[in-house]
Amino acid sequence: MKTNELRAAAPHHPAILTGPRSEAKRLRILEAAMRYFAERGYHSTRIEDIATELSIAKGSVFQHFGNKEGLFLAAYKKAVSSFAAYLDAPPAVTARGFFETLRYWLERTDRLVRENWIPYRIALLGNYGTDLRLRQEINRFLRDRDPYGTAAFVRMGVERGEVRCDIDEEMIVSMIEWTVERFQDALLTEELDPGLFLRQGNRPEKTAARIAQFLELLKSAIATSGAPLPARRAKKEKA
Repeated sequence: MKTNELRAAAPHHPAILTGPRSEAKRLRILEAAMRYFAERGYHSTRIEDIATELSIAKGSVFQHFGNKEGLFLAAYKKAVSSFAAYLDAPPAVTARGFFETLRYWLERTDRLVRENWIPYRIALLGNYGTDLRLRQEINRFLRDRDPYGTAAFVRMGVERGEVRCDIDEEMIVSMIEWTVERFQDALLTEELDPGLFLRQGNRPEKTAARIAQFLELLKSAIATSGAPLPARRAKKEKA
């Protein structure tokens, strides 16, 4: 890819617009854009269609967000910021420890998607369906803001003696981000977009076993020797 093409894809800085009316208009644009991106995908979403639906000039969108890339970046930030952080799990769950807290969130992946279809769809598009330069901006945001509280979550695991302290914490944070995100994507894609990945959908009866196996693999890499293995869920008896 040519250097000038990368620069062209970078989100432009929008004009600074202040005041309640301006903020309300920005929010209206953003909410409509999130729906368009979720339903049509990044590349098929057109600024003029959003402007037409809202009965505003296309230039108003550019005033608030700079360009299409800036609009999607704002949508992505809003989407992932709406997700719960790891340590937002109920206290009774976090009291059971690092790996059981992780299990809690993995087992709720399907329910969370059904309740937040648009944000999860936008998160998937940000991870897989955007241009290289925009993906770089997304990575910078995730690194700087840590919206899921992964660093604090790993610190909890280390302090409880469940997660290894002989490995750099930033490395473990990165491992959690890479592996958990991809694993959840594998659970999500059949629900959100069967054509996004070239892989078979997950049958419900296999999900619990896959979660247990994923946790066992993760523990083999980052758990301390004294940490208990995550308990396997009992298989349902056949009727």
